[in-house]
Amino acid sequence: MKLLDIIHRQRAPKPWAEGEKIPWDAPDFSQRMLNEHLSQEHDLASRRFEIIDKHVNWIHNQVLKGNPTRILDLGCGPGLYTNRLARLGHSCVGIDFSPASIAYAREQAEETGLECTYIHQDIRTAGYGDEYGLVMSIYGEFNVFRPREARGILEKACRALASNGFLLLEPHTFDAVAKIGERSSSWYSAVKGLFSEKLHLCLEESFWDAEHNVTIQRYYIVDAMSGEVTRYSSSMQAYTDEEYRSLLAECGFGEAMFYSSLGGSGSDSEGYLMAILSQKGVA
Repeated sequence: MKLLDIIHRQRAPKPWAEGEKIPWDAPDFSQRMLNEHLSQEHDLASRRFEIIDKHVNWIHNQVLKGNPTRILDLGCGPGLYTNRLARLGHSCVGIDFSPASIAYAREQAEETGLECTYIHQDIRTAGYGDEYGLVMSIYGEFNVFRPREARGILEKACRALASNGFLLLEPHTFDAVAKIGERSSSWYSAVKGLFSEKLHLCLEESFWDAEHNVTIQRYYIVDAMSGEVTRYSSSMQAYTDEEYRSLLAECGFGEAMFYSSLGGSGSDSEGYLMAILSQKGVA
């Protein structure tokens, strides 16, 4: 793309029409993202370790009552939750399509002898296995999928759970997704960053599709030396609490318990995420 392409862009893009999501699976991008996951200066890609420790303690003691079980983490990133849960006696499987994150997670598990298996695949198409006591998807990842894909993930998660196993979701609230879509356009310059190793400008704009309850974000990365433009796009589906309840029930889960944040109380995510805990229904 060129700068002129930005001028002549379609003003209001359709959900998912310009890209499935930011390219977490691209090798160079995933390596830069891994650096963000491991940073202790912010909570943008993954949370800081002290917060993760609190969440793991809650999952272990409150959700699983301290009983060792088999855990599946969908979108596990570099294994920051699963490695900690394995140290508490759980057997963990993580699936993620970021090659750098999976390589890091495997390396950490091997170095410490943890009972963790990491699979480099897309959770939309991967096989999950079975007999898990807990399947979890955290930090808002659930909302980036098209509704039919999200349903498919939940249906597979339900089949993967043992009888009375738990599902733990940490999705965005409806209002949070809408607010992201209503943000004003912005830009910044960087010597290097998540989108490029080179000096560049990042132009960002967001749109709220009120008909479909979807936020679409565009990122135009302008190379400072060549003027070449690369566009990235991502979409996020918003769900009301009642829509979450209905979707879970339709996919085989029982009554859903809603929490203001992962960990049961307080907010480590400025209120834009919540936690939903549900048990596999009785057939």
